[in-house]
Amino acid sequence: MRRVLVVGSGQSGMQLALGLQAHGYEVTVMSARTPEEIREGRPMSTQLMFAPALRIEREMGLDFWADRTPRCVGSRLSMAPAPAHLAARFHLTWDEEDYAQSVDQRVKMSAWLELFESRGGEVVYHTAMTSELEELTRLYDLTVIAAGKGELVELFDRNDAHSPYDRPQRMLSVIYLEGMRRPADDPDPRLHVTFFPGTGEVVSMPGLTTGGRPCEILMWEAVPGGAFDCWQDRPSPEAFLDRTLGMLAEYAPWEHELFTDAAPTDRRCTLFGGYAPIVRHPVGRLAADSHVLGMADVVVANDPISAQGANNAARCADVYLKAILEHGDRPFDPAWMQRTFDLFWEHAEHSTRFSNMMLNPPEHVQKVLGAVADNPAVARRLVYGYNEPSDLQHWLYTPEQVDAYLASVADQATTPSA
Repeated sequence: MRRVLVVGSGQSGMQLALGLQAHGYEVTVMSARTPEEIREGRPMSTQLMFAPALRIEREMGLDFWADRTPRCVGSRLSMAPAPAHLAARFHLTWDEEDYAQSVDQRVKMSAWLELFESRGGEVVYHTAMTSELEELTRLYDLTVIAAGKGELVELFDRNDAHSPYDRPQRMLSVIYLEGMRRPADDPDPRLHVTFFPGTGEVVSMPGLTTGGRPCEILMWEAVPGGAFDCWQDRPSPEAFLDRTLGMLAEYAPWEHELFTDAAPTDRRCTLFGGYAPIVRHPVGRLAADSHVLGMADVVVANDPISAQGANNAARCADVYLKAILEHGDRPFDPAWMQRTFDLFWEHAEHSTRFSNMMLNPPEHVQKVLGAVADNPAVARRLVYGYNEPSDLQHWLYTPEQVDAYLASVADQATTPSA
C-alpha cells in the first residue's frame, strides 16, 4: 500500500486526501488546527465555487451542503468610474445547471477532517516545519504540500515568468453577514461585483456559514493607499459593518440599500489581509534525494478578484489525484512532480492570467467591461469566463482578439453604437 503525506487541511489538501483514501492509499494529513479550532476560528476565504469545481465535489460524494447552500445563479456587475455615480450595470443568469455555491470553509474543512478520521485516516495536529520535513518525507512514498501560508511555501522558488507583481495589488477585508436584502428588480442570489477603477472593488455573494445558516459574504478589494484601504485597525464585526454602510452610501448607494438590515453572522466573522499574486515552481528540494510537491495556492496564488482560488484548489486536487492513481507503483520523482503540475497549469495558466488582468485591466479589457452593459453576448461570454477561464485565451488576451470579437457580436448590442 502506497503511503502519502498531505501537509495542509484546506480545500485542495483534504480533497486529495479523501480521494486517495477512497482508493485504498494510506494517507496522513498534517493540520495546524483541529476541527473544533477551525469551526471556532475566523473565515479563511470567500470560496465561491463555480459549476466545474462543484461537479468535482459531487462526483467524489463530498458535496454534503449542496441542498442547504444558496445557489448563486448568475452575476451582477457594475462599473462606477466616479464615487456615487453608476455608469453601467447588468446582470446575467447562468444556465440552470451552472450555479455556483460558497460553503464557509470553517464548516467544510472541519467536517472533511472529521470524515477523513472516521474512515481510518491519520491526522497529525501540528504545524509542519521545514526542519522536520526531510525526516518525515522518508516515511512516505510522496509528500504533498498544501499549506499555502507559513514557512513551507519558501521551499518553492518564485516563477518570475508568471509572477508580474512583487507586492499586494489589493488589500482584502471580508465580513460574513445575515439579513441582506435582494434588489426588488433582481431577487435571485448573484455574485455582485462593482468596479471602481483606480480605487478597488466591492464584491458580495451568497453563502452558507456556521450553524448551517445562509449568509452574504462581502469583500472590499482595496488598491493600496486608495480610499478603500482603510481597514488597518481590523475593526470588530459591528464596526466593520458600520464602516461598510458608510462607504456603500458614498460609493455604491445601489448596494447600500441592500445591507441596511444586515448583521454580523458571528463574533469572528471578519478576515483581513493582502498578498502578492505569485506562481511558484512546483518541486521543493529538501535534500538531493528528497523532494516534495506543492499544490493549489502553494504554487499558484491568485488575487481573489476573479474568484478563482477555491476553484483552482479543487481542480488541482482532481488533477493530482488522477495522476497519482495512474502512476501506479513507480517512484514519485521530481520529473513526475513537474509533469503533474504541468497538467494543472493547463487550467491555472488561464485563471492566473485572468486574475492578473482584472487587477490592472489594460485598455482592451476596459473596452470589454464597457461593452457588457449593452451587449448580452459579451456579458455572457465574460461571466462564463469565471467558470471556465481557458475560453478567455480565444478572445480576451490581446487588443486584436477583443476588436475582432466585439465586431463579430456587434449586431447583438441593445444600444446601437454611435
